[in-house]
Amino acid sequence: MATGKQIQDVLWKAANKLRGSVDAAQYKEFVLGLVFLKYVSDTAGSVFRVPATARWERLAGHTGGRVGTLLDAAMDAIMRENPALSGVLPRIFDRDNVDQDRLRELVAVIGDARFTGAGDRPAQDVLGEVYEYFLERFARAEGKRAGEFYTPASVVKLLVEVLRPARGRVYDPCCGSGGMFVQAGREQHTGDLTFAGQEANERTWRLAKMNLAIHGIDPHGLGDRWADTLADDRHPGLRADFVLANPPFNMSDWPRREDDPRWRYGLPPRGNANYAWLQHIIAKLGDHGSAGVVLANGSMSSRLAGEGAIRRSIVEDDLVECMVALPPNLFRTTAIPACVWFLSRDKRDRRGQVLFIDARGLGTMTGRTERVLTDADIGRVAGTFHAWRNAKSGPGQGYEDTPGFCHTADLDEIRARDHALSPGRYVGAAGSGHDPAAEPLPDRITRLTKELEACLDESRRREDVLRERLKDLR
Repeated sequence: MATGKQIQDVLWKAANKLRGSVDAAQYKEFVLGLVFLKYVSDTAGSVFRVPATARWERLAGHTGGRVGTLLDAAMDAIMRENPALSGVLPRIFDRDNVDQDRLRELVAVIGDARFTGAGDRPAQDVLGEVYEYFLERFARAEGKRAGEFYTPASVVKLLVEVLRPARGRVYDPCCGSGGMFVQAGREQHTGDLTFAGQEANERTWRLAKMNLAIHGIDPHGLGDRWADTLADDRHPGLRADFVLANPPFNMSDWPRREDDPRWRYGLPPRGNANYAWLQHIIAKLGDHGSAGVVLANGSMSSRLAGEGAIRRSIVEDDLVECMVALPPNLFRTTAIPACVWFLSRDKRDRRGQVLFIDARGLGTMTGRTERVLTDADIGRVAGTFHAWRNAKSGPGQGYEDTPGFCHTADLDEIRARDHALSPGRYVGAAGSGHDPAAEPLPDRITRLTKELEACLDESRRREDVLRERLKDLR
């Protein structure tokens, strides 16, 4: 029986067969759509209803004519039999620009993969790993465009480990391919989570629906259509227990309405949607809700176009629970340094306080340009947060400030720093003793160089915005 790794290797070879014959923006839909079709055929009856006309044996045995016609018909048949998949599966195989001979070869290669489980592992787990592997490989291949659908797995795991969603509604307003939901579902053991999300890109929305379905998560939570959350909120009455989100960084072209009731803390600037996303997420939090939001570092200290005033209002409303500065090179799609805002409507014994964690020195380089957070790194950050949240500060109380890594600040201290929230301003310098987690000098130079380049890029962006504003005044 094939292992998950063997199946992954087989399917990546299948993907390579499409290169040059299918538009790059579509070829992951071809492969992942066929992977899904093969899976439902292998597991027919146990997860999805699959009519005989859509069984893989019939499709693979087709030797003449257009196999694409049969594939599109199979997708239609499965969607008719499974309402949760309605409008989700790709019908892109029976087109004039699709090489039917290569498509037939692709079907043959995928036929070598059997999703009937490996050892004691259920087929759903095997396919789930394969699907996630493909999402990551396509993200690597597509570079900056991958930011539309993929958040690095270690970043997703960090958010889930800190928030620990176990019961209630989980929401992601820009869910990409659904990685936040999959990780949350994997980590919880109560079975009491429900999921709701939204995605603006049609193709990504379809990938997310399939991803949730193969992980046993009800895809109805993503709605019946894709839509831009800031322009068309498809979950208007939702109040979430947990929000996990990685919105587009510094989005300058966004649909702003000045009378939007979500802007409780101030009107976000037209040239940057960071504080629009933050306020949308705050508006979605239930009475005891909490959120983890990945944003560009500039969100922690920017004062441009009223952002400083919005941040001050959010802080003074005691919604900020923890700020984490992330290490560089986690995101292949951008060099912009990133952070995580952890928000809460129920800070319990930590009201009037904020935990700052500087995690920039964590992570392990897996190549020349890519860093990942290890399980130990994630455990250190999440463990520090939970020790802080559940115990009073001080020696022997489970949490202590650690110079260079973590610090508890009250609102007066934050006010003294003009409501800037960059952890480096609060945690101070590490002690003089050797710190095994200290950032190596070459890595520090690389990180600082990338941060400087990102600052210069942001400066140019703001200059362009100001020039456009000046034109309007003429």
